[in-house]
Amino acid sequence: MKKLLTLTLFLLGVLFMTSCRTPPPIQTEDSVDLERFMGDWWVHANVPTFIEKGVWNALEQYELNEDGTVATTFSFNKGAADGPRKTYYPKGFVRDTESNAVWDMQFIWPIKAEYRILYVDEDYTETVIGRRKRDYLWIMFRDQEVAEERLQALIDFAVEQGYEREAILRVPLVVGFDPDAEDGSE
Repeated sequence: MKKLLTLTLFLLGVLFMTSCRTPPPIQTEDSVDLERFMGDWWVHANVPTFIEKGVWNALEQYELNEDGTVATTFSFNKGAADGPRKTYYPKGFVRDTESNAVWDMQFIWPIKAEYRILYVDEDYTETVIGRRKRDYLWIMFRDQEVAEERLQALIDFAVEQGYEREAILRVPLVVGFDPDAEDGSE
């Protein structure tokens, strides 16, 4: 009887595991021009990491180092538009040097997190960054102010890639905010 119960539970577990929907493989850009990708990117929407919950005026800045790594500065106001400005300096490592679309991002040595460029437009003014697990996402633009239709189109793109629409949050951004000003204002 105990063997029959164990076998039944095992088979139910296998059936449950095989019936779970696995998302399709996540697609990345075929080719990313690293030089053009460098610079400032304003985060307009995301599936946030724990440090990004409740952030305002999120800005990701990239600079290509001579050794091919990417110096990154990630800054934001915590909790409100006038909240304290926080800054982190992760380092990017381009893993796929053929496409330049797959990176590792290192906030703390030796841990590296997957970073995939799923989309960048031909003008390098909008991008979508994700991960195969679909646990984090960043929709970024060069400009602070963007057309609602463009943002919605990139959110739709992320949903097509297997992200849950409800998990994608808007990142509040004060147009005219200057992160280099002492108090962050114009």
